[in-house]
Amino acid sequence: MSEAEWKTGITDIGPGKIRVRGYDIADVMQNLSYAEAVYLILKGELPTPAEAALMNAILVSSIDHGASPPSVLGTRTVLSGGNSLNAAIAGGVLVIGDTHGGAIEQSARILQEWAKKDGEAATIASQIVDWLNQSKKRMPGFGHRLHNVDPRTGKLFEIAAKYGYSGRHIEICKALEKTLAERTGKQLPINVDGAIAAVISDMGFDWRLGKGFFIISRTPGLLAHAYEEMTREKPMRKLGPMPFEYDGPAERKIPE
Repeated sequence: MSEAEWKTGITDIGPGKIRVRGYDIADVMQNLSYAEAVYLILKGELPTPAEAALMNAILVSSIDHGASPPSVLGTRTVLSGGNSLNAAIAGGVLVIGDTHGGAIEQSARILQEWAKKDGEAATIASQIVDWLNQSKKRMPGFGHRLHNVDPRTGKLFEIAAKYGYSGRHIEICKALEKTLAERTGKQLPINVDGAIAAVISDMGFDWRLGKGFFIISRTPGLLAHAYEEMTREKPMRKLGPMPFEYDGPAERKIPE
């Protein structure tokens, strides 16, 4: 394969040279935070102070959520089975999917598609709820199995407002919370996934990067859990909900 058959606009390397999106890696190391460097490599340009603050808040917000999420159980189970650190973290990342870690992507897709339509945020929110009802779908990024009010949501929106970054997607997201409560009679507060979805949408990120934000944020937490499992627990221990109840066929024999 000739050099011209495959091109990349991300990083330029050569003997003694590493340039990320055109910036020398040494300059990036000295002058950018990790969050700013993540923004640079994903977006291709340096973040504004507002974008840097929001990116930092996003990456910190989902760094860990205790020992019970599927990705953490996946990491700990793989490690407990006698596998390497990298295999354990990879195992945890592979557990991340549409139902665990996928709400950012799903919510951002809906927000970005509907934000293109004309109308006030409240009107758009009402139309989204109508569409959800007709499609028999639930709005991803709202409600939480543990939190009545997700403590991360308010802080993320507070940081966005502080830097004058509350745009159309955040407005629609907040209007959706109100509309869902009015229509269902239930409190379905915006969770951190919904908040991140709204913020990255206002920052101009493609919704298809949604799971990526969760993976980047959660991986340090998975590393911490893997290390704790390695240093504090015995191998091949019981993990996950216990005990279980068997409800399959009663004892039977293969016919002669």
